[in-house]
Amino acid sequence: MAADDTQDCQSIEQLLQLGGQVLQQAGIEAPRREARLLLQHALGRSAEQMLSLSRQDKVEAGRYLTLLARRARHEPFAYITGRKGFWTLELEVSPASLVPRADTETLIATVLEHVPDRQKALSVLDLGTGTGCILLAVLAEYINAWGVGIDINPQAAVLARGNAVQCALGDRAHILAGRWSDALAANVRFDIVLSNPPYIPTRDLADLMPEVREHEPCTALDGGPDGLDAYRDLCSRLPALLNEDGLAFFEIGIGQAEALTALAQAGGLQVVAVVPDLAGISRVVVLRRVV
Repeated sequence: MAADDTQDCQSIEQLLQLGGQVLQQAGIEAPRREARLLLQHALGRSAEQMLSLSRQDKVEAGRYLTLLARRARHEPFAYITGRKGFWTLELEVSPASLVPRADTETLIATVLEHVPDRQKALSVLDLGTGTGCILLAVLAEYINAWGVGIDINPQAAVLARGNAVQCALGDRAHILAGRWSDALAANVRFDIVLSNPPYIPTRDLADLMPEVREHEPCTALDGGPDGLDAYRDLCSRLPALLNEDGLAFFEIGIGQAEALTALAQAGGLQVVAVVPDLAGISRVVVLRRVV
Protein backbone atom coordinates (compact mmCIF):
# COMPACT_ATOMS: atom_id res chain seq x y z
CA MET A 1 0.00 0.00 0.00
CA ALA A 2 1.13 3.54 -0.64
CA ALA A 3 2.62 5.39 2.29
CA ASP A 4 4.31 8.64 3.23
CA ASP A 5 8.02 9.17 2.68
CA THR A 6 9.35 7.80 5.97
CA GLN A 7 12.40 5.84 7.03
CA ASP A 8 10.44 2.58 6.61
CA CYS A 9 9.42 3.37 3.04
CA GLN A 10 11.25 3.08 -0.25
CA SER A 11 10.22 3.63 -3.83
CA ILE A 12 9.01 0.71 -5.91
CA GLU A 13 11.98 1.31 -8.20
CA GLN A 14 14.44 1.04 -5.30
CA LEU A 15 12.84 -2.13 -3.95
CA LEU A 16 12.77 -3.82 -7.34
CA GLN A 17 16.41 -2.97 -7.99
CA LEU A 18 17.42 -4.24 -4.56
CA GLY A 19 15.34 -7.39 -4.96
CA GLY A 20 16.78 -8.20 -8.35
CA GLN A 21 20.33 -7.77 -7.06
CA VAL A 22 19.77 -9.87 -3.93
CA LEU A 23 18.12 -12.72 -5.81
CA GLN A 24 20.69 -12.67 -8.59
CA GLN A 25 23.49 -12.94 -6.04
CA ALA A 26 21.63 -15.83 -4.40
CA GLY A 27 21.53 -17.68 -7.75
CA ILE A 28 17.77 -17.47 -8.21
CA GLU A 29 16.60 -17.92 -11.79
CA ALA A 30 14.72 -14.94 -13.29
CA PRO A 31 15.61 -12.70 -10.30
CA ARG A 32 13.92 -9.55 -11.65
CA ARG A 33 10.66 -11.37 -12.30
CA GLU A 34 10.67 -12.97 -8.86
CA ALA A 35 11.50 -9.63 -7.22
CA ARG A 36 8.47 -8.09 -8.93
CA LEU A 37 6.16 -10.95 -7.92
CA LEU A 38 7.41 -10.85 -4.33
CA LEU A 39 6.72 -7.13 -4.13
CA GLN A 40 3.28 -7.63 -5.60
CA HIS A 41 2.56 -10.27 -2.96
CA ALA A 42 4.02 -8.17 -0.14
CA LEU A 43 1.81 -5.21 -1.10
CA GLY A 44 -1.29 -7.37 -1.55
CA ARG A 45 -1.81 -6.02 -5.07
CA SER A 46 -2.92 -7.71 -8.27
CA ALA A 47 -0.77 -7.51 -11.39
CA GLU A 48 -3.18 -4.92 -12.81
CA GLN A 49 -3.00 -2.84 -9.65
CA MET A 50 0.80 -2.90 -9.75
CA LEU A 51 0.70 -1.47 -13.27
CA SER A 52 -1.34 1.47 -11.99
CA LEU A 53 1.46 2.48 -9.60
CA SER A 54 4.36 4.72 -10.50
CA ARG A 55 7.79 3.19 -9.95
CA GLN A 56 8.56 6.31 -7.91
CA ASP A 57 5.69 5.69 -5.48
CA LYS A 58 6.95 4.98 -1.99
CA VAL A 59 5.63 1.93 -0.17
CA GLU A 60 6.23 0.25 3.18
CA ALA A 61 9.32 -1.91 2.72
CA GLY A 62 9.45 -4.14 5.80
CA ARG A 63 7.31 -7.07 4.68
CA TYR A 64 8.92 -7.15 1.26
CA LEU A 65 12.42 -7.23 2.72
CA THR A 66 11.43 -10.12 4.99
CA LEU A 67 10.04 -12.10 2.06
CA LEU A 68 13.08 -11.25 -0.03
CA ALA A 69 15.40 -12.66 2.63
CA ARG A 70 13.39 -15.89 2.72
CA ARG A 71 13.58 -16.31 -1.05
CA ALA A 72 17.32 -15.55 -1.03
CA ARG A 73 17.67 -18.56 1.29
CA HIS A 74 16.02 -20.60 -1.49
CA GLU A 75 12.73 -21.13 0.30
CA PRO A 76 10.29 -22.14 -2.45
CA PHE A 77 8.33 -19.21 -3.82
CA ALA A 78 5.07 -21.09 -3.28
CA TYR A 79 5.81 -21.59 0.43
CA ILE A 80 6.35 -17.84 0.77
CA THR A 81 3.08 -16.91 -0.92
CA GLY A 82 1.19 -19.97 0.37
CA ARG A 83 -0.37 -20.51 -3.06
CA LYS A 84 0.31 -22.49 -6.22
CA GLY A 85 -1.63 -22.98 -9.44
CA PHE A 86 -2.08 -26.54 -10.69
CA TRP A 87 -4.10 -27.58 -13.74
CA THR A 88 -7.22 -25.39 -13.46
CA LEU A 89 -7.01 -24.97 -9.68
CA GLU A 90 -5.46 -22.50 -7.25
CA LEU A 91 -4.27 -24.37 -4.17
CA GLU A 92 -2.90 -23.63 -0.74
CA VAL A 93 0.55 -25.08 -0.11
CA SER A 94 2.72 -25.55 2.96
CA PRO A 95 5.92 -27.35 3.99
CA ALA A 96 3.71 -30.31 4.96
CA SER A 97 3.70 -31.33 1.31
CA LEU A 98 5.59 -31.01 -1.95
CA VAL A 99 4.85 -27.99 -4.10
CA PRO A 100 2.68 -29.13 -7.07
CA ARG A 101 4.75 -29.28 -10.24
CA ALA A 102 3.90 -28.70 -13.88
CA ASP A 103 5.36 -32.12 -14.80
CA THR A 104 2.63 -33.76 -12.73
CA GLU A 105 -0.05 -32.23 -14.96
CA THR A 106 0.99 -34.93 -17.46
CA LEU A 107 -0.74 -37.37 -15.13
CA ILE A 108 -4.03 -35.47 -15.37
CA ALA A 109 -3.79 -35.25 -19.16
CA THR A 110 -3.14 -39.01 -19.30
CA VAL A 111 -6.24 -39.79 -17.24
CA LEU A 112 -8.33 -37.66 -19.59
CA GLU A 113 -6.90 -39.49 -22.60
CA HIS A 114 -7.59 -42.97 -21.24
CA VAL A 115 -10.97 -42.19 -19.64
CA PRO A 116 -12.58 -39.81 -22.16
CA ASP A 117 -16.14 -39.86 -20.75
CA ARG A 118 -16.21 -36.78 -18.50
CA GLN A 119 -19.75 -37.62 -17.32
CA LYS A 120 -18.83 -41.05 -15.97
CA ALA A 121 -19.52 -41.69 -12.27
CA LEU A 122 -16.00 -42.75 -11.33
CA SER A 123 -14.50 -43.75 -8.02
CA VAL A 124 -10.98 -42.35 -7.60
CA LEU A 125 -8.20 -43.11 -5.11
CA ASP A 126 -5.13 -40.87 -4.71
CA LEU A 127 -2.33 -42.44 -2.67
CA GLY A 128 0.08 -39.92 -1.16
CA THR A 129 -2.26 -37.04 -1.91
CA GLY A 130 -0.14 -34.18 -0.50
CA THR A 131 -1.94 -30.93 -1.33
CA GLY A 132 -4.69 -32.97 -2.99
CA CYS A 133 -3.71 -31.49 -6.35
CA ILE A 134 -3.99 -34.68 -8.42
CA LEU A 135 -7.24 -35.90 -6.89
CA LEU A 136 -8.90 -32.50 -7.03
CA ALA A 137 -7.82 -31.84 -10.62
CA VAL A 138 -9.34 -35.16 -11.70
CA LEU A 139 -12.58 -34.55 -9.78
CA ALA A 140 -12.85 -31.09 -11.34
CA GLU A 141 -12.79 -32.72 -14.79
CA TYR A 142 -15.20 -35.58 -14.01
CA ILE A 143 -18.22 -33.87 -12.51
CA ASN A 144 -19.93 -37.09 -11.38
CA ALA A 145 -16.83 -38.66 -9.82
CA TRP A 146 -15.99 -38.99 -6.14
CA GLY A 147 -12.66 -39.77 -4.59
CA VAL A 148 -10.49 -40.55 -1.59
CA GLY A 149 -7.09 -38.98 -0.96
CA ILE A 150 -4.71 -40.51 1.59
CA ASP A 151 -1.47 -39.12 3.00
CA ILE A 152 0.78 -40.46 5.73
CA ASN A 153 1.31 -36.94 7.08
CA PRO A 154 -1.76 -35.74 9.02
CA GLN A 155 -0.80 -32.11 8.33
CA ALA A 156 -0.83 -32.81 4.60
CA ALA A 157 -4.24 -34.45 4.96
CA VAL A 158 -5.55 -31.31 6.66
CA LEU A 159 -4.07 -29.20 3.86
CA ALA A 160 -5.69 -31.38 1.19
CA ARG A 161 -9.04 -31.22 2.96
CA GLY A 162 -8.86 -27.42 3.03
CA ASN A 163 -8.06 -27.35 -0.67
CA ALA A 164 -11.01 -29.63 -1.42
CA VAL A 165 -13.37 -27.26 0.37
CA GLN A 166 -11.79 -24.18 -1.22
CA CYS A 167 -12.19 -25.72 -4.71
CA ALA A 168 -15.86 -26.52 -4.02
CA LEU A 169 -15.08 -30.24 -4.11
CA GLY A 170 -15.49 -30.97 -0.42
CA ASP A 171 -18.63 -33.02 -0.97
CA ARG A 172 -16.88 -35.35 -3.44
CA ALA A 173 -13.36 -35.55 -2.01
CA HIS A 174 -12.75 -37.51 1.19
CA ILE A 175 -9.31 -37.10 2.77
CA LEU A 176 -7.74 -39.59 5.16
CA ALA A 177 -4.45 -39.84 7.03
CA GLY A 178 -2.69 -43.18 6.80
CA ARG A 179 -0.04 -45.27 5.06
CA TRP A 180 -1.07 -45.90 1.46
CA SER A 181 -4.29 -47.96 1.43
CA ASP A 182 -4.07 -49.08 5.08
CA ALA A 183 -6.65 -46.42 5.96
CA LEU A 184 -9.28 -48.04 3.73
CA ALA A 185 -11.82 -50.69 4.62
CA ALA A 186 -11.15 -54.13 3.15
CA ASN A 187 -12.53 -54.96 -0.30
CA VAL A 188 -12.96 -51.33 -1.39
CA ARG A 189 -12.13 -51.02 -5.10
CA PHE A 190 -11.77 -48.04 -7.42
CA ASP A 191 -12.09 -47.21 -11.09
CA ILE A 192 -8.98 -45.00 -11.01
CA VAL A 193 -5.97 -45.16 -8.69
CA LEU A 194 -3.52 -42.25 -8.80
CA SER A 195 -0.14 -41.72 -7.18
CA ASN A 196 2.89 -39.47 -7.36
CA PRO A 197 4.96 -41.33 -4.76
CA PRO A 198 8.50 -40.67 -3.52
CA TYR A 199 10.83 -41.82 -6.31
CA ILE A 200 14.18 -40.08 -5.85
CA PRO A 201 16.98 -42.58 -5.02
CA THR A 202 18.36 -41.75 -1.58
CA ARG A 203 21.87 -41.14 -2.95
CA ASP A 204 20.49 -38.45 -5.33
CA LEU A 205 18.76 -36.35 -2.68
CA ALA A 206 21.94 -34.35 -1.99
CA ASP A 207 22.07 -33.28 -5.64
CA LEU A 208 18.58 -31.76 -5.71
CA MET A 209 18.23 -27.99 -6.03
CA PRO A 210 18.28 -26.27 -2.62
CA GLU A 211 14.61 -25.26 -2.83
CA VAL A 212 13.75 -28.95 -2.82
CA ARG A 213 16.60 -30.42 -0.77
CA GLU A 214 16.44 -27.95 2.10
CA HIS A 215 12.75 -27.09 2.31
CA GLU A 216 10.41 -29.75 0.90
CA PRO A 217 9.57 -32.84 3.01
CA CYS A 218 12.15 -35.58 2.57
CA THR A 219 9.57 -38.32 3.16
CA ALA A 220 7.75 -37.21 0.01
CA LEU A 221 10.98 -37.41 -2.03
CA ASP A 222 13.05 -40.35 -0.78
CA GLY A 223 12.24 -43.47 -2.76
CA GLY A 224 14.84 -45.67 -1.08
CA PRO A 225 18.16 -46.96 -2.43
CA ASP A 226 16.94 -47.37 -6.03
CA GLY A 227 13.96 -44.98 -5.89
CA LEU A 228 11.48 -47.86 -6.26
CA ASP A 229 10.47 -48.68 -2.67
CA ALA A 230 7.06 -46.99 -2.96
CA TYR A 231 6.32 -48.68 -6.30
CA ARG A 232 7.04 -52.12 -4.85
CA ASP A 233 4.49 -51.48 -2.13
CA LEU A 234 1.93 -49.89 -4.44
CA CYS A 235 2.16 -52.60 -7.10
CA SER A 236 1.57 -55.27 -4.45
CA ARG A 237 -1.59 -53.44 -3.35
CA LEU A 238 -3.05 -52.52 -6.73
CA PRO A 239 -4.72 -55.85 -7.65
CA ALA A 240 -6.88 -55.54 -4.53
CA LEU A 241 -7.66 -51.85 -5.14
CA LEU A 242 -8.65 -51.76 -8.82
CA ASN A 243 -12.02 -52.67 -10.25
CA GLU A 244 -11.95 -55.20 -13.07
CA ASP A 245 -11.77 -52.45 -15.70
CA GLY A 246 -9.93 -50.00 -13.46
CA LEU A 247 -6.74 -48.15 -14.34
CA ALA A 248 -3.83 -46.91 -12.23
CA PHE A 249 -1.77 -43.85 -13.16
CA PHE A 250 1.65 -43.47 -11.52
CA GLU A 251 4.10 -40.63 -11.97
CA ILE A 252 7.67 -41.91 -12.35
CA GLY A 253 11.17 -40.48 -12.29
CA ILE A 254 13.68 -40.32 -15.11
CA GLY A 255 14.71 -43.76 -16.33
CA GLN A 256 12.30 -45.72 -14.12
CA ALA A 257 9.83 -46.98 -16.74
CA GLU A 258 11.59 -50.29 -17.42
CA ALA A 259 12.04 -51.14 -13.75
CA LEU A 260 8.44 -50.24 -12.93
CA THR A 261 7.22 -52.37 -15.84
CA ALA A 262 9.04 -55.37 -14.36
CA LEU A 263 7.61 -54.69 -10.89
CA ALA A 264 4.11 -54.34 -12.30
CA GLN A 265 4.26 -57.56 -14.27
CA ALA A 266 5.59 -59.45 -11.27
CA GLY A 267 2.65 -58.11 -9.27
CA GLY A 268 -0.04 -59.28 -11.69
CA LEU A 269 -0.42 -55.99 -13.52
CA GLN A 270 -0.31 -55.03 -17.19
CA VAL A 271 1.41 -51.88 -18.45
CA VAL A 272 -1.11 -50.14 -20.71
CA ALA A 273 1.04 -47.14 -21.65
CA VAL A 274 4.14 -45.15 -20.75
CA VAL A 275 3.50 -41.44 -21.39
CA PRO A 276 6.13 -38.71 -21.79
CA ASP A 277 5.89 -35.20 -20.40
CA LEU A 278 6.33 -32.07 -22.51
CA ALA A 279 10.10 -32.50 -22.36
CA GLY A 280 9.84 -35.99 -23.83
CA ILE A 281 10.75 -37.72 -20.55
CA SER A 282 8.74 -40.81 -19.61
CA ARG A 283 6.59 -39.43 -16.79
CA VAL A 284 3.42 -41.52 -16.32
CA VAL A 285 2.84 -45.28 -16.37
CA VAL A 286 -0.71 -46.57 -16.87
CA LEU A 287 -1.48 -49.96 -15.32
CA ARG A 288 -4.39 -52.39 -15.10
CA ARG A 289 -5.09 -55.71 -13.46
CA VAL A 290 -4.44 -58.89 -15.40
CA VAL A 291 -7.80 -60.72 -15.30
